[in-house]
Amino acid sequence: MKAITGVDLPAGSPGGSVELLKDLYLGPAAPVPADAFMLAGPAEHGQVTLDVGGKTLDGPGFWAYVEELAAAIRDRFRPSDYGVVHLQHLAFGATPALLRAFPAHPALALVHGTDLLFAAGHPTQREVLAQAVAAAGAVVVPTSAMADLLPVRPRRTVHIPWGVPDHLIAAPPARARDGDGPLRVLYAGRLTPEKGVEALLDAVSGLDGVTLSLAAPEAEHRELAGRADLSETRYLGWLTRPELWRAFAGHDVLVVPSVRLEAFGLVAVEAQACGLPVLHGRVPGLAEVLGDSSLPVEPGSGALPDTLAWLAKDRGALADLRAAGRRNAARFPLSRTAAGLRDLSAQLQR
Repeated sequence: MKAITGVDLPAGSPGGSVELLKDLYLGPAAPVPADAFMLAGPAEHGQVTLDVGGKTLDGPGFWAYVEELAAAIRDRFRPSDYGVVHLQHLAFGATPALLRAFPAHPALALVHGTDLLFAAGHPTQREVLAQAVAAAGAVVVPTSAMADLLPVRPRRTVHIPWGVPDHLIAAPPARARDGDGPLRVLYAGRLTPEKGVEALLDAVSGLDGVTLSLAAPEAEHRELAGRADLSETRYLGWLTRPELWRAFAGHDVLVVPSVRLEAFGLVAVEAQACGLPVLHGRVPGLAEVLGDSSLPVEPGSGALPDTLAWLAKDRGALADLRAAGRRNAARFPLSRTAAGLRDLSAQLQR
């Protein structure tokens, strides 16, 4: 039987976990049979949207919101249609709501980086995460680092790496002609503090022969512009996945300057699949996935500007990184992720 899953974010929200939700569960060719919900927003890819307000992170208001969301789930979905619950965003409202709406169903919990970040800073989120781990028949981690960082011990932990679409690995967009000119640096993702973007801005500032493009949510870009000088950057907007893949093909290096943790680092692996070399912060999860296929740097230190200046002068090093990145991306096809989740779901239903 199919799974029921969802996240309590408005449809159309940015973020790697939302893109993974779309890849795995939504659309006519979704590899994991499921129904998925998000909160009201611009519905796409076939997910159900639930019009539930009052979302909050802490305190009594949080649990009132959870009860309202659970009621909306019960009204929209019949328990008999589903064999298993897939819990996403373990520290937020969708997880306890699903557990209340489907208390008799086996549950599979998928750990995302935001779960651990918020559980570390919010007591309510830590409690929700603990409840999810206790209720789940198995907890899926995309990297061993995520298992090590869980604040509570699951009864069963299974390592299933996230994946990128198989067709992207097999047939990425053609790269724009490589040659002379400035080193075209790209940042793609959220602009929240743990992403380390301001350290990247500092590193690029004043470097000769280096340009920086930002692909990020519009509201976050406006907020960043209020506290940092973006006059020498090029803003690309918040791109669709195909647009982002084409942007990868038109740049020389992707920088992922995260300063805390990344559960997996989908954007980095997608970039590698498209032949774009990656520089990354030495953070749990990301360092494990990329290994020696990319260059680790310390955001905020002299290593990042020195490395960018070196690559601007020695383009030959990019060719080696490009080849290593493509080999690394080939290890993470989405089909393998989906097969692992389907097999584990079947085990839980026996």
